[in-house]
Amino acid sequence: MKVVARTDEYTIYQKRSERYAVQDSGKGWVNGDAKVAILLQHKLIEAPQPKAPEPEPEPEAPAAEEASAEAPADETSGEEAEKSE
Repeated sequence: MKVVARTDEYTIYQKRSERYAVQDSGKGWVNGDAKVAILLQHKLIEAPQPKAPEPEPEPEAPAAEEASAEAPADETSGEEAEKSE
């Protein structure tokens, strides 16, 4: 790991995977929100963007679709009956 920045409170390392690790002065690893705050302070990462909520699917009207689908079927059966007479 390569040292990117060193202060009295912590040391920032860059891994070979180009991700960052932060170690405090007591040789403990810093994680979570504290790590993000430190990396943002040094402008090594961009602020995470909140995810956009997924749009809810529109409710379908199955009764209206069924009625319209049945209507043409009735008309064709009526026409066939007239032709056979």
